[in-house]
Amino acid sequence: MSGQDDSGGRGGAIAALVFAAIMVGFGLWLAHSLTTASRMQDCLMSGRTNCNVIVPER
Repeated sequence: MSGQDDSGGRGGAIAALVFAAIMVGFGLWLAHSLTTASRMQDCLMSGRTNCNVIVPER
């Protein structure tokens, strides 16, 4: 064995894991945004005029 540390391979794997986690988070955010826009369009296309989202105060 050469006795070299294989931390470079682990660093690449960790970077790939972080990248994948960021991409999953972005995908979930995008899906939520598209769903919200679709619901708004469905409401407007049905002829309603009160389609605003009501956010409760905390």
